[in-house]
Amino acid sequence: MAETQRPILVFDSGLGGLTVLRAVRAALPGRRVIYVADDAAFPYGDWPAQTLCARLVELFSELLARYQPAIVVLGCNTASTLALSDLRSAYPHTPFVGTVPAIKPAAQRSRSGVIALLSTPATASQRYTRELIDQFAVECHVERVGSPLLARLAEAHMQGDTVADADILGEISPCFVAHGSRRTDVVVLACTHYPLLADSLRRLAPWPVIWLDPAEAIARRVQALVAEHIAEGPASDRVELDRAVFTRGIPKDSIRRLMANEGLVFQ
Repeated sequence: MAETQRPILVFDSGLGGLTVLRAVRAALPGRRVIYVADDAAFPYGDWPAQTLCARLVELFSELLARYQPAIVVLGCNTASTLALSDLRSAYPHTPFVGTVPAIKPAAQRSRSGVIALLSTPATASQRYTRELIDQFAVECHVERVGSPLLARLAEAHMQGDTVADADILGEISPCFVAHGSRRTDVVVLACTHYPLLADSLRRLAPWPVIWLDPAEAIARRVQALVAEHIAEGPASDRVELDRAVFTRGIPKDSIRRLMANEGLVFQ
């Protein structure tokens, strides 16, 4: 496969990686993309760490051989914090771009010094997450909120199901804390599913905050890697369509319509 025809593979446990896919496409409109949703294993937050790592390393053996991507984007915080190092070690010739909690920019943007990290329970409890806080937000109070349901609610919303405001509010309420006269002013969205609920998050928040979505920063990193390592070709080099792959198989009609609206055809 010609270098300019090798796709960028965006990977997630479900539909959350679409937020990253959109940002990557905006940054690199000439590149072909493959979107892989490991919906057979959704949600990743329920998996034991070692079991999930082993699954991902095995799954990527097949994905890399089949699609020969130029770059892999792990559009999933849980997969990145648990398995990014293992994947890079197992496949050293493939660049992997991870999605990690945006603690550093949150600390830089916070005026109150009170930040909430909204993630899956697995991401909230990871040593990697604690190290980011110790390194970049030592002078801030960081409220770690491991939501057990919000990724499921976002997935249901994208599939066309009705999601109750009360259910969303119940998952985000612990983010809003006060320390004397200071209160949360930045919420780190440390799961790519959560921006899919952006309108509801803003509407239901007890007070206005910055909702920090890492998608654009990820896209800039991918763009830099492409500029550094991969020669860009003209749009006419794109001889194949952008594709969606679901590990459970062809999904229900609502998801097929969603993928079609994203310009993705099924493998």
